[in-house]
Amino acid sequence: MFQRVLIANRGEIARRITRTCRELGVGVAAVYSDADADALHVRDADVAVHLAGSTPSESYLDIERVIEAARRTEADAIHPGYGFLAENASFAQCCADAGITMIGPSPEAIRRMGSKTEAKRTMADAGVPLLPSAELAPSDDVVAAAQTVGYPLLVKASAGGGGKAMRLVHDETTLVEHVAACRREARAAFGDDTVFLERYLLGARHIEVQVFGDEHGQVFHLGERECSIQRRYQKVLEEAPSPAVDPPLREAMGAAAVAAAKAIDYVGAGTVEFLLDTDGGFYFLEMNTRLQVEHPVTELTTGLDLVRLQLIVAAGEPLPRELADLHIVGHAIEARLYAEDVAAGFLPASGTLARFTIPDRPGIRVDTGVGTGSEVSIHYDPLLAKVIAHRDSRAEAAAALAAALQHACVDGVTSNRDLLVGVLRHPAYCRGETTTAFLSEHSPTDLVKQGRREVAAAHPAYIVAAALAVVERGRATATVLRSIPAGFRSTPSIPQEVLLDDGDTTHSTRILTRHNGYDIELDGTTPNVSIHHSSPELVDISLDGVRRRLVVEFTPERLYVSGPEAVLPLSVRNRFAEPESRVEAGSLVAPMPGTAIRVGVEVGSRVAKGDSLVVLEAMKMEHTITAAGPATVVAVKVSPGDQVDAGEVLVVLEDDLDEAGN
Repeated sequence: MFQRVLIANRGEIARRITRTCRELGVGVAAVYSDADADALHVRDADVAVHLAGSTPSESYLDIERVIEAARRTEADAIHPGYGFLAENASFAQCCADAGITMIGPSPEAIRRMGSKTEAKRTMADAGVPLLPSAELAPSDDVVAAAQTVGYPLLVKASAGGGGKAMRLVHDETTLVEHVAACRREARAAFGDDTVFLERYLLGARHIEVQVFGDEHGQVFHLGERECSIQRRYQKVLEEAPSPAVDPPLREAMGAAAVAAAKAIDYVGAGTVEFLLDTDGGFYFLEMNTRLQVEHPVTELTTGLDLVRLQLIVAAGEPLPRELADLHIVGHAIEARLYAEDVAAGFLPASGTLARFTIPDRPGIRVDTGVGTGSEVSIHYDPLLAKVIAHRDSRAEAAAALAAALQHACVDGVTSNRDLLVGVLRHPAYCRGETTTAFLSEHSPTDLVKQGRREVAAAHPAYIVAAALAVVERGRATATVLRSIPAGFRSTPSIPQEVLLDDGDTTHSTRILTRHNGYDIELDGTTPNVSIHHSSPELVDISLDGVRRRLVVEFTPERLYVSGPEAVLPLSVRNRFAEPESRVEAGSLVAPMPGTAIRVGVEVGSRVAKGDSLVVLEAMKMEHTITAAGPATVVAVKVSPGDQVDAGEVLVVLEDDLDEAGN
């Protein structure tokens, strides 16, 4: 085994690899960027080396700096995790040239699978079924190539992964535009703007098979994972086993995956991805020559530690023969908890996590690289945590995972938590009707509402409890007459008002103190409330005959009410209105923090509905700001290369009026 492993990554995967290294007695070295100076993966390591800058190209993608970090920390192996350099053949070759073991496949295997176009040619030779596709050279007739593939189709980066640089095209009207956008995204994310076209299957499932090979010629498959619930072609929920795969199909897909790995003499952990059609046919998508984000569901259902197997294989040892006769135990589901705004089209979010907690429950595993106080940067993927449930059945796993997520507190950034809960409790998901079109067929906005339904039913009790705790805390911190109940008057007087903001609505609670308790009014109504106990830390109340014990925690920014349904963050609002910040009429603002990579207008430009004004990039994804209607540009506040914050004015427009003044 190795003396010390340098982990050339960040966040939750760096911490995950560290855990196994610790269990094996292997030393750990970390690397970090400017943005990650206080990150948890740095604290976990024995030693750490600072890389330059905050962007990936300045830090985690700089091969020379990473190799030098391994030398300085006397690491004899490098684990690349996933993303960044994990599937970079040049990096694997540099490790070999430096005499450092890269925990992964050979440079040649990475190279052959790293280009999706070459991978398809290799799979065709191996007899693995493929979808119709067409490679695109810069001079090719894109429209003609698309006609040979057929619509709908995907434009995909040849060097891509992680859902980046992929666009769905239904007809030729937007084809050229999407090809150009994919080329830009691919160049930014992977340093290679080669793209190709591939037929898109409607109603298909995304199934992947975990494979492992060693230097002794053994290749095993460890069963399948279903990853069909996706947004922006990136996975959101994964599970093992797939509800659509029976033993004969599992055997067939496993055999195809093993054949794919053997075709390139594969060594290490890899994943062969397929599309499963509605008629039961399956087709090769790609091979990921690394550990996958969703590997925990395989670990939990097989009892294996895949990182440990990676280290064993990289050290030259053979895989245990027992892998040929694995038994799947129970069902595991993984939810990717992202910092993103579902209502705004899954735009990535950034900021500081004011409070981040996920309940520690039996059968629930949490892999995370952040905690309370962590900064969610615009430079990296917005994944906050992977929350995984393992139970005897799929129904039990889904219910346990939904409950754990509902009790998670993600405060300070917008997250997809409620969407995940809504999906896990949706009847179609519970029936196993999971296809890649799930989030197209079921409104994400409706799913978010369903995810909040149980919390919404109990919401008034949480608001009342918070208001009572605020009143009690005011009394407890008073400097005089502390023993007198808050709001007490010798004669009836006006009630004390507490304004609480839940992020969507500001609620008014009016509390009048009497000799035998409180009279309470909530948002203009008089709820049926009985108070059994009231203090700044604990409120025990019955509302409409339902009793709850609700724990209240105060922080400098907010208070948190924890109960049987969820954890509800609330802000105490000033009862006196504060001056509003005003934005000039006609202003278009940035919907997220990012970098302006293209400005398509100047002062005086006339624009029509749908015209592109500014293109922002955040976390390697592009977002185009367009005109809502005919207008004239009266101000441009941003230039290419500028960093902008959410809400910052980009362009100011003046609506064009027709002759009737409309």
